[in-house]
Amino acid sequence: MENVRVRFAPSPTGPLHIGGVRTALFNYLFAKKHNGTFVLRIEDTDQTRYVANAEQYIIDALNWCNIPFDEGPGKNEKFGPYRQSERKEIYKQYAEELIAKGKAYYAFDTAETLDFHRKDHEEKGKTFIYNWHNREKLTTSLTLSKEEVEQRIANGEKYVVRFKMHNPATDTEETVISANDIIRGTVSFKTAILDDKIIFKSDGMPTYHLANIVDDHLMQISHVIRGEEWLPSLPLHVALYQAFDWEAPKFAHLPLILKPVGKGKLSKRDGDKLGFPVFPLEYKNEATGDISRGYKEDGYFNDAFINMLALLGWNPGTEQELFNLEELCAEFSLERVSKSGAKFSPDKTKWFNQQYMMTKSDAELADIFNDILVEKGITSELAYTEKVVSLIKERATFVADFWELGNFFFENPTEYDAKASKKQWKEGTPELMKELVTIIESVNDFNSQNIETIVKEWITSKEIGFGKVMQPFRLSLVGAMKGPHLFDIAEMIGKQATIDRINNAIEAL
Repeated sequence: MENVRVRFAPSPTGPLHIGGVRTALFNYLFAKKHNGTFVLRIEDTDQTRYVANAEQYIIDALNWCNIPFDEGPGKNEKFGPYRQSERKEIYKQYAEELIAKGKAYYAFDTAETLDFHRKDHEEKGKTFIYNWHNREKLTTSLTLSKEEVEQRIANGEKYVVRFKMHNPATDTEETVISANDIIRGTVSFKTAILDDKIIFKSDGMPTYHLANIVDDHLMQISHVIRGEEWLPSLPLHVALYQAFDWEAPKFAHLPLILKPVGKGKLSKRDGDKLGFPVFPLEYKNEATGDISRGYKEDGYFNDAFINMLALLGWNPGTEQELFNLEELCAEFSLERVSKSGAKFSPDKTKWFNQQYMMTKSDAELADIFNDILVEKGITSELAYTEKVVSLIKERATFVADFWELGNFFFENPTEYDAKASKKQWKEGTPELMKELVTIIESVNDFNSQNIETIVKEWITSKEIGFGKVMQPFRLSLVGAMKGPHLFDIAEMIGKQATIDRINNAIEAL
């Protein structure tokens, strides 16, 4: 495949939803598979919804996901500028070209006029559609003289430019616009039932439709990979390419990411309700002060997050589920993207994170865990923290779980689990624990295997059940019936701390 160029074109209206991240990811994977270029374009034509920090958030999110753009704002600006608000003059000339070709027209209808027509149609049980049925009955350049149109524009009268979707002089009511979608096959739409979309406004800004087509053409985009919510816009976009006599790119419309229950598009509300983030990074709304959770801040690894997203709507055709980014780039194909929506699973997302946890080195995990320890006012040698991590990471989903799983490695228990204490600390237990202290004091080479051998020999010699000693021993060291191998804990905290903790338990319990 030659000269593959794809683009991710988000609107800077707030944080980037994981549906948008997946669109960016699939564009990135497709580009890298074919040695192509991944372009970021900021589609900020709707200035009323523009959010000041949203563009930087988008860039930061792509960088955290390790799918940075090759070309875009401030980077390799071969076809810049890459913000649509900075390209206004470009769109104006193309809108005028369509008018000159008779493919588009000025419309001066007021909001009140259009509202009247909608209500009038509703009363008659019809739906008002601005198209070939009525365009010449409304206030447009199709019925006004050239001079009157120019005068209205000169007077500052508000107008829009509408694209002529269906031409009754050349089209029948059965005329269709067809396009091939890489994922869905051939899709066709009857032009007669489509409306004449607005493509340009009197404030000098284009709508998404015109800007999108012009930019994709000028930036030499070869494949448009976007969400299925844009599928209804496909006939207009194809018609615009035809009107300009331009070759259209290849299209692929990705399936929706669905709610965990399987019905409806995944939303922030679903995340808030069920307790999971729907944004890659934490986002603070500067206007309201509201903070939305992010996968990064919730403790997810970026590679686990990306692996999870890749399998929402795409499958490799095998049972393999774990892919690093390089493998995803090699395996990805649009032909294996599903037509139907992909159900999001919070539990499966956690599973991915746990799987990636096991691939990380103890040193890498200890470095992250150390930040948590510092916040708690605990200073620990990195080598010690690494050993702790090696003992507890199999039981963890997030690095943040390490504290709950292994806090006893760093501080003496001050409380003892009530239920466990009642069950494990019995009438003769204090005497046994005092004897155990004596045995531990006798151990010279204080390593896990040596301690275990000596303690178990002592228990065997007393002809008592192992549980009578081991369970209260664990309760003494940990404060609860949890943790890794008991003698590993003893070795880690050292002989004196082991003795002190047993004595503290005897006194407290």
